[in-house]
Amino acid sequence: MIDYELTDDHKTVAKLAADVVDKYLKPKITELDRAQKYDPEFVARLKEADLLGICIPEKYGGMGMDYISLGLVCEEMEYIDTSVRVLFSVHIGLNSLAILTWGDELQKEKYLVPQAKGEKIATYGLTEAAAGSDAVGILSTARKDGDHYILNGEKMWISLADVADHFLIFAWTDGDKQKKRDHTGLTAFIVEREFDGVSTGSIHGKLGVRAGNTGWIAMQDVKVPKGNLLGYEGEGFRIAMSCLDGGRYTVAAGSTGLIRACMDTCKEYASTRKTFTQTIDHHQLVKEMFAEMIYGYEAGRLLWLKSGWERNIGIRATQSTSLAKWFCCDQAEKASYNAVQIHGAYGYSDEYPVERYFRNAKGAAIYEGTREIHKLMQADYFLGFREDKQPRCLLPTWEG
Repeated sequence: MIDYELTDDHKTVAKLAADVVDKYLKPKITELDRAQKYDPEFVARLKEADLLGICIPEKYGGMGMDYISLGLVCEEMEYIDTSVRVLFSVHIGLNSLAILTWGDELQKEKYLVPQAKGEKIATYGLTEAAAGSDAVGILSTARKDGDHYILNGEKMWISLADVADHFLIFAWTDGDKQKKRDHTGLTAFIVEREFDGVSTGSIHGKLGVRAGNTGWIAMQDVKVPKGNLLGYEGEGFRIAMSCLDGGRYTVAAGSTGLIRACMDTCKEYASTRKTFTQTIDHHQLVKEMFAEMIYGYEAGRLLWLKSGWERNIGIRATQSTSLAKWFCCDQAEKASYNAVQIHGAYGYSDEYPVERYFRNAKGAAIYEGTREIHKLMQADYFLGFREDKQPRCLLPTWEG
């Protein structure tokens, strides 16, 4: 028998997340978006609520909740704004879960514990100016020098780049393999903002997610201790891909929050706006747009919940996560498009939040794997051209 009912713990943590974001972010999100301003005060509120370590075991400073709980929190965060869901995607999905999975005990004590407690904020540095979907196209290098690696390169389009304390950076440690585009020459490193040679900056003028920080990370002869190598030398590509599983999962879950926000905002508007002597929620083509939102939300939620369940019991969820990410982001784009249409001219201004939903939804169809990448992945799985192998380290099962 399949049980679709959320547990009491799930409902409690979802309500906690909804209460925090509704109380502390909702009243000022329009102004933050207009000003393109990251709000550290709200991050402090998330720390107070212990949400920044939601699915990290208690022994490492987290709440010890399961991976479905992480998805529920992301849905509630993006219900108000994508920028705060992005925080969870990079801080937990792309970084903290990587250290939990691949890190040794010293790394977990030094980096994972303060991240789970919200004392330090973390992000993920794979993308470069000329390398996005083509991960082996990155140019950053790390040369071994005694007890250190000397790291050089620049990362671009990095969420939280200008505000994070810890960075998970990927670089080539084997020049010959780099020339051959052999991914076993890539290695992952934990880099601190305070390391000499690290500099960051912000990117302005983005279409969406304007209340979130996005920027670049430059590394010039940065000395990284050997102890900050995550996993083994040459495992960087495998680690990067496992990180993307975590990030894509949070993006999928968050996108259903954006769809639900479109639904609720449009329902309120359509029940009061009149044309041709009746409120527009009585018009058949408006109803069609609502129906499409409902379809996207209900089906998308089932997809990411399945992926969360697989994570809980220790199944590698790359295939299910890819499908959830593609579908949920696709449906969020469509829902926000319809939301603007339902609002008519008002949807074209920031008097209502639907124009922000529309701008924010576009980014998710690009980052964490474009929709085109996910289409290829799903076809290759079906045709037998792609098969996932068990990695040396797998995301820990939930012990609750």
